[in-house]
Amino acid sequence: MSEDGKERVVELRYEGGAHTLPLLTGTEGETAFEAKTLLAQAGMVTLDPGFANTAACQSRITYIDGEAGILRYRGYPIQELAERSSFLEVAYLLIHGELPGPGELKDFSEQLRANAALPAEMRTMIDALPRDGHPMVLLGTAVNTMAAFYADTADPGDSAQVDRATMLLLAQLPTVAARIYRHTIGEEPLEPDHSLGYVEDFLRMTFGGRNGSAELDRLYARAMDLLLILHADHEQNCSTATVRVVGSSQAGLYGSVASGINALFGPLHGGANQAVLEMLEEIRDAGGDVDTYLSKVKDKESGTRLMGFGHRVYKNFDPRSKEIKELAAEILDRQDQPDELFELALRLEGRALADSYFTDRKLYPNVDFYSGVIYREMGFPTSMFTVLFALGRLPGWIAHWREQRLDPAARIARPRQLYVGPTQRSYAG
Repeated sequence: MSEDGKERVVELRYEGGAHTLPLLTGTEGETAFEAKTLLAQAGMVTLDPGFANTAACQSRITYIDGEAGILRYRGYPIQELAERSSFLEVAYLLIHGELPGPGELKDFSEQLRANAALPAEMRTMIDALPRDGHPMVLLGTAVNTMAAFYADTADPGDSAQVDRATMLLLAQLPTVAARIYRHTIGEEPLEPDHSLGYVEDFLRMTFGGRNGSAELDRLYARAMDLLLILHADHEQNCSTATVRVVGSSQAGLYGSVASGINALFGPLHGGANQAVLEMLEEIRDAGGDVDTYLSKVKDKESGTRLMGFGHRVYKNFDPRSKEIKELAAEILDRQDQPDELFELALRLEGRALADSYFTDRKLYPNVDFYSGVIYREMGFPTSMFTVLFALGRLPGWIAHWREQRLDPAARIARPRQLYVGPTQRSYAG
């Protein structure tokens, strides 16, 4: 509505007529015209490959302003959450809409600890999966079967079952991920330790006891917690949109989250930090000449890409990248030997940001540029990077699935198309 109480509209004019569409405004001033009546009343559809300019829902969860480099969860700036909160607080915030009070956070944490152990049959199933399978494939398989192991929590129409499924996913995905990692490297799995925190126990189940200093272990735990926070949600990205599309058919939470894992596994979505490491290794193996590599990037005929720079949404610095860079520096400062790839990353960033070719094209470091360097330093192989992404993104997937479930405007997803194939033709046998 406008200030005078009249409905705001836009008028679409086309050959043979015109059609008015309601104009909607979000809480941050974004505007959208509602096109759901266009086909029925005007006989037309919109064509928007990749849905880059299509809002499929109204959401209260995450706000992004790509031009200004703003990311907020439920109204809270990511910088404040990264500095002051924990991943469990952020998970609670995304799913329930408000930060937990001290008593709520304590209860939430205790419930997660109490539900972290896997059923014996599920442990057997994971241990029977191929050791050489990619961890993301194994992760999706395990999550999909939770609907069978916990059949009494799989009804999307039952709020109590949805709450129970939410808790089980959050509690058990770290246990599943750690078990998968140890399975793929031929190590005996470790069971959850209820005396440890969420992140600390995941790292213990993954790597076992470390021989490093307690100070470095605490820094690793903080790094893991921060990276999970920074990946917890990112509006209607590919995997979250997939969770919503699958959930729109009233598919259960487990199957919908498994579909998000499969979408995240795609190299254009979740594999970017692995690609950054591979790029840095390529530069190192070629002698460490950053300037030569950037020259190849600027040569369109070479096909060379600058990985970890630029973002489909952000046309400024990715607000998450600054937090990660500072943490990466703090971790690597404590190492006995300097990390060659990290030093290469710093040089590459400095050269690129001093080059108008990249800044004019708004190619700035994104969240993936330093996260892979940190994961590598912590001991994770590149095959586990996307699994860690999934652990962080889980609360966002759950929050969006639950929001859609309660949205009276939600409908089963069914995009239209513009047919460009052959016209009718006869079969000649």
